[in-house]
Amino acid sequence: MVSREHKRAALHEKLQLLRSITNSHALNKTSIIVDASKYIVELKQKVERLNQDIANYAQTSTHQITFPVVTVETLEKGFLINVFSENSCPGLLVSVLEAFEELGLNVLEARVSCEDSFSLQAVGGENEEEGIEGIDAQSVKQAVVLAIKNWSETNQED
Repeated sequence: MVSREHKRAALHEKLQLLRSITNSHALNKTSIIVDASKYIVELKQKVERLNQDIANYAQTSTHQITFPVVTVETLEKGFLINVFSENSCPGLLVSVLEAFEELGLNVLEARVSCEDSFSLQAVGGENEEEGIEGIDAQSVKQAVVLAIKNWSETNQED
């Protein structure tokens, strides 16, 4: 038979694991579980947004030549911006960076690949000097999508 202390230690260990997975700073059991519930809701919302983006991509890819997929997530101080296209997109990086500049976003960190396909993962933070407030993830996404659309139109003219 498992002792009461052993069960209590196992529960404590599991709560600490849950706390670390959900990045919770809570100390009591109830708060850890509440934070975990909120974390699960956030994950569900991210999955729904990604599914919507995939559905939108599937719809646009049947009507257009593989248009890049854009996702934007809000971080504590800034945004995580992902742009992906199955095709190489010469000049697209410049257009996206110009959109960041117009929004007043500084690129804090970025990974780019544009050899066979185009992939950009960037962390953009608001430019503190310009004091821009009120930018949300949707605004960033719209600006990047518009930059891609403008880039696409100029490349079709060539």
